[in-house]
Amino acid sequence: MIQLGGNNVQADSLLKEQQWTEAQVETIEKMAASNEVFSYPDQTALQFELTLRQYIVQAAKALNASGVSFATFKKSRCNEKYWNLTDFGGFRIRDGVFPSDGIQDIYRNGRLYAFECATAMVIVYYRAVLAAIKLPDFNRLFANMLLYDWHYDQDLGLSSRTGTVMLPGDVVYFKNPDYHPDTPQWQGENAIVLSNGQYYGHGIGITDASRMIRVLNSLRKPDAARSAYLTDTVARPGFAYLQQFKRNTLSFDAFANRRTGVDRLAGWIGSRYYEV
Repeated sequence: MIQLGGNNVQADSLLKEQQWTEAQVETIEKMAASNEVFSYPDQTALQFELTLRQYIVQAAKALNASGVSFATFKKSRCNEKYWNLTDFGGFRIRDGVFPSDGIQDIYRNGRLYAFECATAMVIVYYRAVLAAIKLPDFNRLFANMLLYDWHYDQDLGLSSRTGTVMLPGDVVYFKNPDYHPDTPQWQGENAIVLSNGQYYGHGIGITDASRMIRVLNSLRKPDAARSAYLTDTVARPGFAYLQQFKRNTLSFDAFANRRTGVDRLAGWIGSRYYEV
């Protein structure tokens, strides 16, 4: 159920108002069909969330296409022009480097980076938020950025819950209870919900739930008896909190490629990703 200013709103009325992306249409339809109440003070708040969710989907696809590699914390690597590699396999933004530039570099020079799946989820969220809020606010809110596992700045506002509907832009978790002890990194896979039944999991790629489970099952111990499965845990950023920093103009079909105050556009044409 969707509520605007305390009043119920039907999906059809929202869908007629403007052109939405596939992920946004799916989000509206799932929200409206759910018994859960998605309440917003006004349409501006709903529109900001839908836009940021679209940016998350695009940022996930772009990271998948960027050339970054999967690695355990011990074997993590980064571009040390922008990041200091910590002893525990995290990336700490260098002094004098804008966090926005550090995040952008991961997408531009992906082959210089390797990290595990939880770090990938946080990177995707930072990249999407970078597109959605004012650049000075991003660099102020996320100063001293550290990319490591599920470590994130409190201003990202990530929250986790169970039993809620899974929407495009959410992070979900595929658990692999009988993982091989030699490869504990495959005890599960964090994944971004895309649309049309697709997920992005770093190290596995973009695929549907059944293949995600098959891949994890192939990485179990020899006497495994339990299949991997999609849990009901969902993580989301703090949409309502981040809205106060939103850019004046938000595009629905592309997310800005932003570097030290200069906005550029990035998007998908067919299966290829472009920046202009």
